[in-house]
Amino acid sequence: MKAVAYRTPGPLDRKDAFVDVELPTPEPRSRDLLVEVQAVSVNPVDYQVRSSTGPDEGEEWKVVGWDAAGVVRAIGSEVTLFQPGDEVYYAGSIDRSGSYAQHHLVDERIVGRKPSTVDWAAAAALPLTSITAWEALFHRMDIHRLVPGAASAIVIVGGAGGVGSVAIQLARQLTDLTVIATASRAESVAWATDMGAHHVINHARPLAPQVAALGIGAPAFVFSTTHTDQHAGDLAELIAPQGRIGLIDHLSDVDAFFDKSVSIHLELMFTRPLFNTTDMSEQHNLLNEIARLVDEGTLRSTEYQRFAPIDAVNVKRAHFLLESGATIGKLVLHGFGGPTTSI
Repeated sequence: MKAVAYRTPGPLDRKDAFVDVELPTPEPRSRDLLVEVQAVSVNPVDYQVRSSTGPDEGEEWKVVGWDAAGVVRAIGSEVTLFQPGDEVYYAGSIDRSGSYAQHHLVDERIVGRKPSTVDWAAAAALPLTSITAWEALFHRMDIHRLVPGAASAIVIVGGAGGVGSVAIQLARQLTDLTVIATASRAESVAWATDMGAHHVINHARPLAPQVAALGIGAPAFVFSTTHTDQHAGDLAELIAPQGRIGLIDHLSDVDAFFDKSVSIHLELMFTRPLFNTTDMSEQHNLLNEIARLVDEGTLRSTEYQRFAPIDAVNVKRAHFLLESGATIGKLVLHGFGGPTTSI
């Protein structure tokens, strides 16, 4: 099968940062699906792993990428949720080989049916960010449970990013919260507004005064998707006493949040598959619900740009753009090109 891989981790400015290769097609076992990949999207975890992690012991190549949409071609002996021919989408598990490959193994419990009203690329944009946003908002922060005395509002830091784009939609469409997103450029402000934010404030300037100027009171919730350390002081100032903050990056110092008894909720969407938790199939259910909401028009894909085919040139191009920190929504690659060469 065709795949895009590397031998040595590191920066992109090398000829062999990504290479088009031919690899054996894997065989599904137990609860695995063998998926013929039609489209993938890129996420920060892709370049984080590429820059730091080499092939597994005994392996020549490392394949990254976790978002994918495709067709089930074979199933393991214990599979009950899918059959060959089913169209699916998923975000996979970070401890397994990635999705920049024509065929990919994934546990059925973290796979959902592909939304039927969108194409492969638009579907591939959704899984990782949707799982992250849903788990953070509803499973970790429990935003349906309001904070006494707080404004019924949420601040979403990084509203034009992949996770932020989904979080805005979920908060706007599935709750009564006032959604305050952050963005700093005209195009990212427009995107966050289009996703459904009631207000957009500039994260290049102090956040707390901008939230106060809205006149709605101290928000009950903050969901920080990027640069949490940079904004920590402002977030501690603007959030309501006993509020809840969710984050998907790092917070070095929690002291600023103590006086208000703010609860801090960490989210890593790979936790369930990494630890084979007893509720691992929640991601299957979650993705099916996202698909339903997309098909009924409540949610939309966050795809912003797409490249074709899935090859080393386009993967490298996508990683370069993503690492720039200036992307909006999701970058998607679809279809495999001509013959591969192995080096």
